[in-house]
Amino acid sequence: MVKLAAIRAPLFVPANRPERFAKAAASGTDALILDLEDAVSADAKDQARTMLATDFTQLPVIIRINAYGTPWHDADVAAAMTLRPAAVILPKAEEPETVAQVADALRLPVIALVETARGLANARRIATAPGVVRLAFGSVDFCADLACAHLREVLLPARSELVLASRLAGIPAPMDGVTVQLDDLIISHDDAAHARALGMTGKLCIHPKQVAEVKRAFALGEGEVDWARRVIASGEGAVLVDGAMVDEPVRIRARAILAQVE
Repeated sequence: MVKLAAIRAPLFVPANRPERFAKAAASGTDALILDLEDAVSADAKDQARTMLATDFTQLPVIIRINAYGTPWHDADVAAAMTLRPAAVILPKAEEPETVAQVADALRLPVIALVETARGLANARRIATAPGVVRLAFGSVDFCADLACAHLREVLLPARSELVLASRLAGIPAPMDGVTVQLDDLIISHDDAAHARALGMTGKLCIHPKQVAEVKRAFALGEGEVDWARRVIASGEGAVLVDGAMVDEPVRIRARAILAQVE
């Protein structure tokens, strides 16, 4: 079973399309997100709730419920409590008190999806809310809320804030939002590589063909691992490795890389 902190490329599947569940699980993803929110129309949400399942795969199954305050939220919470998935994604996470209330009701790990200005403003408090195990960035909704462009340079402060909030809270680094472009998989890879460079450790996927590219972006390369081993083998103090100065902060990074390998 993959730990929640180690999930790199979770794949969304509409909860009202059970015929897609097993196929999605076979895509190479490391977790499935059964979506009761954006992927399901209002008139299909009640039926979608009855189609939730976890017994079709050994992978972690996560449920994205509808946001607090929506007409479907309470029923979604009840369904998740019965099914006991690996975790629940709470969209439109904005107030830490509300997030904590939902987590307490669920008694399940909660991934708080930050996708509004208010959510970002409260991200550091949300990250410390009881029950929250990870943050995720709803970048498309965030741009809609701020009426800004969905560009890396525009979203850089938001992504960096979520990384910082997670670090300060002592929880695993956040997952980035989706790439909506599906006709060029290089974009998915490059977006994921950008998120990794900022300190994020996963990216939400909306199509099976994105999974491999996202996982490739987050995978440790042989060169990185070899470098980390050379750094650790260099001993203590300040020394040169591959022509660059190495001291304790660099060794901390090297140890983190080798820990991922282990």
